[in-house]
Formats: sequence, C-alpha cells, structure tokens
Amino acid sequence: MPTSDNADPAAVAACSQFATVLDGSSSYYGEFADSFEGSSYADPAVRTTNVTGRTALRESAALAMKAADTPGLSPDIASPMRLWSLGATKLLMKMGLRMSGDDLNRTASEMNNEATKAQEACAAAGTHA
Repeated sequence: MPTSDNADPAAVAACSQFATVLDGSSSYYGEFADSFEGSSYADPAVRTTNVTGRTALRESAALAMKAADTPGLSPDIASPMRLWSLGATKLLMKMGLRMSGDDLNRTASEMNNEATKAQEACAAAGTHA
C-alpha cells in the first residue's frame, strides 16, 4: 500500500519501523510455534527456535517502543504499538518459562489485536504498517 502525499511524516517513520518489527517477529515466532505444535520444550528443535524466537521478540519489543516514541506521533498510533511491545515482552517471558501452547496463543492473539489497531491507525494517517 503506497503512502499518501499528505501522510504525517511522524506516522510514516513510525509505521514503517513497526511494519519491519511485525515482519521479523512474526517470522521467528512462527518458526517456534510450528516446531512447538505437537511437540514439547524437550525437543531440540523447540529449544533452538525458542531461543531465537525470544531473541527476536526482545529486539522487536524494543524497536516497537522506539517507533511508538517517534516525536509528534499521534497517540492513536503510539498506544497500540506500546501495548504490542508489552505483549512481546510478556510472550518472550512465557516462552522462557516454558508455558503451555494455549497460554502462548492467548498472548499472541492479544498482540495481533494491538498490531491490527496500529495498522488501522497508520492507514488513517495515510501510511501503512
């Protein structure tokens, strides 16, 4: 989706960064979720993807918070980015504590809801995430 000519520059910068965050974190978390489904934390593949997934979530949470802190960014965009960042932190902690798939899925669903809100707010500002 192209950015409109009258898009808010703060929104363009933050939403672009947030889009990159979503792409990276979903890829690494997806690898973990796929390896975990039907398996357990004792599986070597799950252990490996758990570590890389948590690392990606940690980095993504920091980058999402940085995007949310873009000077001049509307709270309509910043707030769901911050909540997504909090969710990413919560999810990586749950992965580290080896919590159940259902518990991880609940947190991932909460994050997806916040990502959708941020994406909608970015679209309303004339850009995309």
